[in-house]
Amino acid sequence: MIISRTPYRISFFGGGTDYHAWYREHGGAVLSTTINHYCYLTCRYLPPFFKEKSRVVWSRIENVMDNADIQHPAVRAVLQYFADETNGVEVSHSGDLPARSGLGSSSAFTVGLLNSMNALQARMSNKRELACEAVHIERDILQENVGVQDQIAVAYGGFNKITILQTGDFVVEPVIISQARLQELQSHFLLFFTGVSRNATDIVAEQVKTIGNKTAELTAMRELVDEAIDVVTNTRDIKEFGRLLHETWQIKRSLSKGISPQFVDDIYEKARNAGAIGGKLLGAGGGGFMLFFAPPERHVEIKQALEELLWVPFSFETGGSSIIFYDPATYSADSLARRNFHHLKEEPRDSSSASDDKVLVMPPKKRILTV
Repeated sequence: MIISRTPYRISFFGGGTDYHAWYREHGGAVLSTTINHYCYLTCRYLPPFFKEKSRVVWSRIENVMDNADIQHPAVRAVLQYFADETNGVEVSHSGDLPARSGLGSSSAFTVGLLNSMNALQARMSNKRELACEAVHIERDILQENVGVQDQIAVAYGGFNKITILQTGDFVVEPVIISQARLQELQSHFLLFFTGVSRNATDIVAEQVKTIGNKTAELTAMRELVDEAIDVVTNTRDIKEFGRLLHETWQIKRSLSKGISPQFVDDIYEKARNAGAIGGKLLGAGGGGFMLFFAPPERHVEIKQALEELLWVPFSFETGGSSIIFYDPATYSADSLARRNFHHLKEEPRDSSSASDDKVLVMPPKKRILTV
């Protein structure tokens, strides 16, 4: 059995420049952090006593005879990616926060499952491979409208500047600041759940169509990445980070009508009136989590103004996706291959075939290293 733990992320600046249609021509950059709320995935080979090929436990329970029949898109796609070397598996998901809410939960799931599946097959995953394979799963196999920042952020972990080159290569640079400065920054944040989940790929589809007409806006959002880093790494007033968040939110909400519906505008206005310097809706837009930046002494007032919303405390984390429990397979490849033996019909066995002592040895897999 394998258990992976993958953090969710908060993206501060540069969102939109990580879409393939933009960075292939202009390059991109993002400033983001992972937080101490996680996606957990338990993965094991399904014991041969089960008649099903695989079992998937998420908001529903799926028992399938063919992995192609799995309804969960990411699980189906990852098992398709490992199709030539995967026996029946059991995958179970548990998350600290709601899905489809702007915290990169979909990518945390994909990265965590890739990490678990590689570990299940006795392969170590490095962070670059996890990020690139997750992009391949979501963008190329599932054909979703996704950027690449989420997969990179949750695979690596930490408070980072992510630079995406036109070639599809990328560089992850930790933002180097003192612990005191980091705590000062973190103490100004408030995170609220609007109660509305949405399908990001639908909202992003409209943005991607109009990217060619938004050069000025996306260029400005890219420039704010370096401006924000300059604020936190120097002696400038930390409140300037909040002002930059307000600026990037005004630009972002102009990219598409679906990003900021009226109820989001109302929440933002309430928070600003109660003392927030700036903030933004996280993720693609439409709903999910909202982040605000305010002096700590104004937090109580803001919470009261937004009392209908759920406040979620958080702190930064640096671990990224990791395997937190590793116990090699209990059953051999041969026994797993004979999973239907319990159907009251004894299948004849070739005495020359491998015994049940055969171990699972997987060939090297060609890894994807760019996005």
